[in-house]
Amino acid sequence: MADALTEWAAAAGSVQQLLLASPRSFCAGVERAIAVVEEALRRHGPPVYVRKQIVHNARVVADLRAQGAVFVDELDEVPDGALTVFSAHGVAPAVREEAADRRLPVIDATCPLVTKVHAEARRFAGRGDTVLLIGHPGHEETDGTLGEAPDRIRLVPDPAAAETVQVDDPERVSYLVQTTLAVDEAADILDTLRLRFPALVGPGSDDICYATTNRQRAITAVAARADLVLVIGSTNSSNSRRLVEVAERAGARAHLIDGVSDIDLRWLSGARTVGITAGASAPPGLVDEVVAALTALGAKEVSEHTAAVEDVVFTLPKEVRQP
Repeated sequence: MADALTEWAAAAGSVQQLLLASPRSFCAGVERAIAVVEEALRRHGPPVYVRKQIVHNARVVADLRAQGAVFVDELDEVPDGALTVFSAHGVAPAVREEAADRRLPVIDATCPLVTKVHAEARRFAGRGDTVLLIGHPGHEETDGTLGEAPDRIRLVPDPAAAETVQVDDPERVSYLVQTTLAVDEAADILDTLRLRFPALVGPGSDDICYATTNRQRAITAVAARADLVLVIGSTNSSNSRRLVEVAERAGARAHLIDGVSDIDLRWLSGARTVGITAGASAPPGLVDEVVAALTALGAKEVSEHTAAVEDVVFTLPKEVRQP
């Protein structure tokens, strides 16, 4: 108890300013995916089955589960005839084929920016390229993209892999990028690939999504002014983990938290300015809760650093679109 009181006193006397990075929290793709599940539940009633987590956030998943969504790892867990939603991260063609074979009614909540990467993968592979996919192994988005052409796509997770990856023809090589990577991380890998394969070509526009880029730019500026950065997001959220890494590279101590209960008071000792952001799959209400908690500990000033203003809206799939 004495230790806890000491930690509380140190934290209460330390934090003076909260600096909020903007944009933060939900992006258009996440808002669309959540709306798909909510509208499906409203129209059809529970249960609605969702393959994988609709987005990578524990609070979002818990809220939708409470409304009647059932989250499964694979389609063999879905009963015959049950309405099924594909998550925002996309699926491989084999998953779509399995759903079709079982005649499952499906609503696809894949983010349109992920859909773009899948289309690029098909185009590059279809013309005979070896496609180098810059991304993290085991992430649902990369698994889905790899499934578009498993025999022609190679995953390149880091610069070391970029040094050793083999291609069929150095004159026919293209690249794609997981949408939630850190911009500088992807750039380092791409530099290596371009040195090895001068004929390398890429998509017509960046694969890393606007929301990922905007959040990284905002937290870079905030981290340069902060003693401590708190990134709100779940541990399986790629874009949230990248925000921690970006903040650390900008010189701040940084921690990933699912919510206010994850804050270790010892982090706050000596931290006069605390930067706060949230990954693209984290609800805005979680930010409000953290701000309220730190204000209660004595933070006197709350200000924002705005790197961009987002006005992107994605149309819902036709199955749940309002008439």
